[in-house]
Amino acid sequence: MKKAKITAYVDAALFDEIDALAARRRVPKTQIIEAALASFLSPDSAEQSEAAIVRRLDRLTRSLERLERDQEITTEALALFVRFWLTTTPPLPDDTYLAAKAKGKERYGGFVETLARRLGKGTTLMKELPLDLPGSTDPR
Repeated sequence: MKKAKITAYVDAALFDEIDALAARRRVPKTQIIEAALASFLSPDSAEQSEAAIVRRLDRLTRSLERLERDQEITTEALALFVRFWLTTTPPLPDDTYLAAKAKGKERYGGFVETLARRLGKGTTLMKELPLDLPGSTDPR
């Protein structure tokens, strides 16, 4: 293959790096510069970068779709619970209101402690839910 001569000026520090790499690999500086130029001019590197970005975007999209699904399940479960609670819980008589309020505060404290303990262990409803549904398999 016929070679053409190119004269180019580079920064002295870059020249020293090329010189050191050539000495370490025991190859001519021309070979290192040719490889660097080929890599810079190659459309493959741009296509590889684009493919990597597309793969990452696809992963992010799937992750976002799972988050949206989980959020819909959580919202629907909460809405069903609130609707059920509101339709089945009778109003409190005035003479028991303060006792019920104190009991509610106590129960809420227990709820928060249980929630903190479950989250600390990594146990979540979203992980258990597929196991509770008949015929379901865990997609994760």
